[in-house]
Amino acid sequence: MIPVQHPLPRIAQLLGYAGLVPFLALAAMALALTPPDQALAAFALRAYAVTIVSFLGAIHWGFAMRQSPADTLLFGWGVAPSLLGWMSLVVLPAFGSLLLAATLWLCFLVDRRVYPRYGLQEWLRMRLVLTAVASAACVISSSIF
Repeated sequence: MIPVQHPLPRIAQLLGYAGLVPFLALAAMALALTPPDQALAAFALRAYAVTIVSFLGAIHWGFAMRQSPADTLLFGWGVAPSLLGWMSLVVLPAFGSLLLAATLWLCFLVDRRVYPRYGLQEWLRMRLVLTAVASAACVISSSIF
């Protein structure tokens, strides 16, 4: 597959940055609310982060499905974020939040290596901002426990 640089569609930028709203709102709620509500906000943040890391992994399945023969490493990596995300929901909440922050950065580091093969390095600038803000929200929510 020959990589071709694609410009970032405006709708992708809007949706990507809008996807930070739940991270920011739930992190603020986790800090500002009373303890029982803080725990609920922190759990909601972790659940949302699990959704996001699962999405980031699934992108790699899309890459692998377009290849013949398929890159089995892409399939393997494609499920890893989902598994790490699931683990974050069954461990102590503070550790789960930190695990999600780390998983977001791991996804970014993998994408820095993989995206250029597909001419998608233009996406990495936005991904860096999204990763930084989302992981910071996870770290902030870990501080309430």
